[in-house]
Amino acid sequence: MLFILNSSFVKMTHTQKILILDFGSQYTQLIARRVRESKVYSEIHSHNYPIEKIKDEKPSGIILSGGPMSVYDQDAPDIAKEIFELGIPVLGLCYGLQLIALHHSGKVEPAKNREYGKAHLNILENDFLLNTVDDNSVVWMSHGDYITMLPQGFRVTAKTENSPICAISDPDKKIYGLQFHPEVVHTEQGVKIINNFLFKICKCQADWTSENFINTAIEEVKSKVRSKKAICALSGGVDSSVAAVLMHKALGDNLVCIHVDTGLMRKNESEKIIKMFSENFNLQIIHVDATDLFLTRLSGISDPEKKRKIIGNSFIDVFEKEAKKIEDAEFLIQGTLYPDVIESVSVKGASSTIKTHHNVGGLPEKMNLKLIEPFRELFKDEVRSIGFELGLPVQFIKRHPFPGPGLAVRVLGEITRERLDILRDADEIFITELHNANIYDKIWQAFSVLLPVQSVGVMGDARTYENVLALRAVTSTDGMTADWFHFEHSFLEYVSNKITRSVRGINRVVYDISSKPPSTIEWE
Repeated sequence: MLFILNSSFVKMTHTQKILILDFGSQYTQLIARRVRESKVYSEIHSHNYPIEKIKDEKPSGIILSGGPMSVYDQDAPDIAKEIFELGIPVLGLCYGLQLIALHHSGKVEPAKNREYGKAHLNILENDFLLNTVDDNSVVWMSHGDYITMLPQGFRVTAKTENSPICAISDPDKKIYGLQFHPEVVHTEQGVKIINNFLFKICKCQADWTSENFINTAIEEVKSKVRSKKAICALSGGVDSSVAAVLMHKALGDNLVCIHVDTGLMRKNESEKIIKMFSENFNLQIIHVDATDLFLTRLSGISDPEKKRKIIGNSFIDVFEKEAKKIEDAEFLIQGTLYPDVIESVSVKGASSTIKTHHNVGGLPEKMNLKLIEPFRELFKDEVRSIGFELGLPVQFIKRHPFPGPGLAVRVLGEITRERLDILRDADEIFITELHNANIYDKIWQAFSVLLPVQSVGVMGDARTYENVLALRAVTSTDGMTADWFHFEHSFLEYVSNKITRSVRGINRVVYDISSKPPSTIEWE
């Protein structure tokens, strides 16, 4: 039985960081992103992160997130009071504020008038946290409880119509709390408030940059891998591509990339990937055309979960077979991102499986390789920034997300070569016209879906009975929520006409105007 030797091989060290303790807020990742955007490193951990680790790590500041529960609920997440006695600046947001009150002899009660959405902040005292924040600016509320008795040693610095104690501070202990969410875009001066905490209260330096990360990662990997070989699964997606180029800078010819063409790629995609990386970045790439294997195993399969599992297992089989041919290979490069890591520390509890995600993350479970995850501390936009710094083409770095199972989850129903080719041709037209209209970069993700539906049509004087194609395009900031893109009607008309004229097998095009939620971005 093969096994993984080290699940977090590369762990960057940081001279300063903001520790974010998660109490289950839907905005916790957003807090981390806002801090990172100010060029200060941040990490998210569960609310029960050991106090001894906090002492050892000596973060520059601690942020307590919001959460869905009341501080008085049975089994409500709590925090060690000792955290407030370490001398480390603390900022509590919503639920975090109420925990501060609870641990300092304040009182929290259900609000008579709950606040959800926009409110106007009336500043009573311009302290370090609210320094230069405009009075009466808009803030974003989301709470059912509020503070009714001020905690000992604190003073009220701001209020709203329904929250007479909306912001509190104890500058001597460097403890601050807000009833609203400064991390969301709806809070007009939220960035200013967060920056006040980072730079005026925590005394941080803005040194979390792509260039610093690249230099640190290269030195870390060089010192660990030395003269051994490392393998990277190069799918052609942004994460694996940036990881490959970064690791090549560290390892040179000791990095071997494996690209598996599953037959489920976009039109001519494998050829473009191999050409770009071998010619422009001098990567050593093993190209495996496994189309026949994947399509054979997928034959007759329509259930989306079965598709994903077949594709995931087949990918592992192919990759493992090729990896065994590489002598002295001891390491595996994996493009795990920080949101994947955060999921393991969430306090939100169990959630239903909407769909199984397939990526290289499943590989190490069956392989006797040490794992290098250079991006396990990064968000997607930070990986893109590193890609720009490394010189990857702009049009490549800005490509829309593409699912791990490829077109298998965009050909609804049974997968055949013919249906895949139809979808490839139609999708290429759609994406090309987005570029031609200069709107591709305004969209988070756009793609075509071939439906398991046929409809009657007329072409020339003949009756047709052919496939229906759905177009999907959404706007989003992080993929967690999304809205459909509002095309000009003339654009949709042009694309529809071009597809039905050019792609044999499609006689009807529809546009998906569903948002997420209730729909997902992908159809399967």
